[in-house]
Amino acid sequence: MELSSQAFKPGDLIPVKYTCDGEDISIPLTWSKPRSQPKSFVVIMDDPDAPMGTFTHWVLYNIPPTITSLPEGVPKQKETPQGLQGINDFGEVGYGGPCPPRTHQPHRYFIRLYALDAVLDLKGGARVDDVKTAMNNHIIETVELMGRYGRKK
Repeated sequence: MELSSQAFKPGDLIPVKYTCDGEDISIPLTWSKPRSQPKSFVVIMDDPDAPMGTFTHWVLYNIPPTITSLPEGVPKQKETPQGLQGINDFGEVGYGGPCPPRTHQPHRYFIRLYALDAVLDLKGGARVDDVKTAMNNHIIETVELMGRYGRKK
């Protein structure tokens, strides 16, 4: 299974459009089918370089197994055609783009895609810890894409 985005290449800067300095819309993603047939997918985007510890920017779960891409700008709703969205660390449902402090060097943003052998027994609006707990013992395969973003001083 491979994960990519038409917006940026692995390790490159995330375009401003997908950040708090731009339109703050979700990043388009595409993935190849995993080796085993999943029952669902999960996407989690986080920033391990945040000052107070890892900061979650996006939690999307119960993505149907027939989906192999996400368009840019997934609506910020608990229920979408692409799956259910959780609460990010901004306290909002859906995607919250990179927004590191202006005094910091560029942060790394990891987008991880998990293929699961189950559909999670969660409603929309779950927190990332609840999603990760529900995923326990159900992960078939994981891939990640890393981008960077820094704000001008």
